Amino acid sequence: MNKGVILLMSGVGGTAGGYITFLLGANGFGGWSILGAFIGGLAGIWVGYKICDY
Repeated sequence: MNKGVILLMSGVGGTAGGYITFLLGANGFGGWSILGAFIGGLAGIWVGYKICDY
């Protein structure tokens, strides 16, 4: 398992999750953006794991 791919996808997912909530009108450092970044990071870890497992 390549941990670098999982780390990269976690960062991409966290950034995307925070940015999507920002585009929907949430404050950049508000609770919704932090929650979106957290969920995006978890999704990124899952995608990175699936990429490494393939």
